[in-house]
Amino acid sequence: MGNYLANGIYPKWSTFVNTIPSSQGNKKKDFATAQESTRKDVERAFGVLQQRFAIVREPSPLFKVNDLTNIMKQCIILHNMIIEDERDDGQGLNMEYDQLDDDLLELSHNPTNEFINFIQLHHEIRDSSAHHQLQADLIEHHWQLYSQQ
Repeated sequence: MGNYLANGIYPKWSTFVNTIPSSQGNKKKDFATAQESTRKDVERAFGVLQQRFAIVREPSPLFKVNDLTNIMKQCIILHNMIIEDERDDGQGLNMEYDQLDDDLLELSHNPTNEFINFIQLHHEIRDSSAHHQLQADLIEHHWQLYSQQ
């Protein structure tokens, strides 16, 4: 399971690192500032990829994690290649990259082992006590790293 930077609208699940509202104490204030800054950078970068590639914009619960990782890396590489090409051109192409042929999609309504495992994992991440422990551990880790500098 990964950890995801999130704002206050997300539930207190073990994988979400929510913003600390009105944080008190230097450790929490410092962590909240760093977390908000990083979260905004990630949101901006992801927004750029969503505008350009439909596969990033659409839900993908049936992909394996390794496949999703490869898809994201490929989209980032393609994005960088397009930006470099547009820079060389001086004009920049105005192409529609998000056109998707509906005939290519074939959905199955039969549960697979991967889907069943996904559902089980989904239930595990809803542990709010793990969320609070994760957040406390991250705050302490961040404080240890940056208070020594």
